[in-house]
Amino acid sequence: MKRALEGRVALVTGGSRGVGLGVVEGLLEGGATVYFTGRTATSAGLAVGIPCDHTDDDAVAAAFARIEQEAGAIDVLVNSVWGGYEAMVEDGAFTWNAPFWQQSRERWPAMFDAGVRAAFVASQLAAPAMIARKRGLIVHLSFWAAQKYLGNVLYGAAKAATDKLAADMAHELRSHGVAVAALYPGLVRTERVLEHADALDLSNSESPTFTGRAVAALASDPHVMAFTGQVLVSAALAEHYGFTDIDGKRPLPLTVDSA
Repeated sequence: MKRALEGRVALVTGGSRGVGLGVVEGLLEGGATVYFTGRTATSAGLAVGIPCDHTDDDAVAAAFARIEQEAGAIDVLVNSVWGGYEAMVEDGAFTWNAPFWQQSRERWPAMFDAGVRAAFVASQLAAPAMIARKRGLIVHLSFWAAQKYLGNVLYGAAKAATDKLAADMAHELRSHGVAVAALYPGLVRTERVLEHADALDLSNSESPTFTGRAVAALASDPHVMAFTGQVLVSAALAEHYGFTDIDGKRPLPLTVDSA
């Protein structure tokens, strides 16, 4: 990909693994100066890791202050940090797909505080500088569970809230020239997915970097405001912008019916 993001500063929350790490890689390919956060984040190659617990507002504010001091204002914010996946197995039983009345209530704060609220706080901190410069991009990573039942009521509610967050932030930032979108990856070959590769059909799967290339393409687009407020799909953006995955393939875009 062309290094169209040279001189831009990006922050990926929850960027130390999984899809978040793929976004870091995609933005680095584009030439951006990339920071990422995680509970145990350490710098990796050209990206700068900042240890940060996104349920601690003071820690998040300190991370933003460090980035501004070292690199300047953030041009691209990608909210990837999420919670609730940590305890899918309880007392030896896989409970992620249990009906809502059997769900652990701890999954609610895990997803809404470490996920939805974390995206809200990070966006609050990034927005003023973007407004002052009349440019910027905020991407909330979301998923099809926002639009259809995928086996966990809490997860669906949290992702629906994420989509609404993107839509309403876009409404308020539109006049300031700042774009906001929700982005849906497809089936991503994360570390956890590959652990169960024998039981999955990965024929239309994506690398984590593919999502990063989608973000980089959006951030490089001088007409990105045309997408503000929308729910976007990584594979559909690949068709629009003409990029491929790291293996040279272009996965087919999922839809509500196929997700």
